[in-house]
Amino acid sequence: MMGMVERIISREREKALKTLLDDPSPPVREALEAEFGRLGKAGEVILRKIAREEAGGLKAHAEELLALLTDPDPSEVLVTFIQSMRYELETGLFLINRVLNPELDIQAVREELDRLAQRCREIRVASMNPRENLLLLNRVLFHEGGFRGNTEDYDDPLNSCLEAVLRRRKGLPILLSSVYILVGQRVGIDLEPIALPGHFLVGSFNGSEPLYVDPFERGRFRNVGELRGLLLRRNISPEFYHMVPAPVGEVLCRVCRNLVLHFEARKQARWADRFRKFVREFEETHRRRSEA
Repeated sequence: MMGMVERIISREREKALKTLLDDPSPPVREALEAEFGRLGKAGEVILRKIAREEAGGLKAHAEELLALLTDPDPSEVLVTFIQSMRYELETGLFLINRVLNPELDIQAVREELDRLAQRCREIRVASMNPRENLLLLNRVLFHEGGFRGNTEDYDDPLNSCLEAVLRRRKGLPILLSSVYILVGQRVGIDLEPIALPGHFLVGSFNGSEPLYVDPFERGRFRNVGELRGLLLRRNISPEFYHMVPAPVGEVLCRVCRNLVLHFEARKQARWADRFRKFVREFEETHRRRSEA
């Protein structure tokens, strides 16, 4: 590793950076932060070496810069997001995904969502009614894009990861519904998550009556009677609140619950416990807010 750093950065340059590191002036500190950020891993190696071998102010400054430049732990970032209660679907899904894949290229995922939305714009016409908007999304996502429910490996944890669902074109109802909503948002189509017990759909409430779409079934339209039937077959008494939009925090908590079940099914207790802690954090944060 050090040999690689020496090929990238000369010993003279490394010595100069070390000397400047002990300069307390704000302009120098800002310039050093920018320079070490530009150097990436090579600069991180130098800072770790200084923090390990030096003492006093030089050591402290190296450790401070490392803290600024090193990515924070994805689990800690997700917990902070949960506690903030400033929930947003796309951000929350990215943070959950990063717990499993800290190297996640968020920009690449956003670009894929943008690409799907752009395709919708290309074939969209003016004055489309709510049902026609849903048919548009169905065409792009299911007929052209090939998205579908992963019926052959339902418990695969990747079914709950936004990046993997976009890449593999298959996933759970909740992630397929989330993709549907996120693409719709980009096109200006107002959609809502519908969190039925045991299933997940998308709702549109801009017309004279509610419209429900089942992304796990390639965009199949469902009416209220069908939703009631789904619940009755699961011995659940249908209630009004089953058919209305779910809060984003509830959606994200449900994704974490699904991951607990996936990892338990695969006997991966460590990962199941990690996501169980996120579920508890959602529940405790909601409880504290309700009691405030």
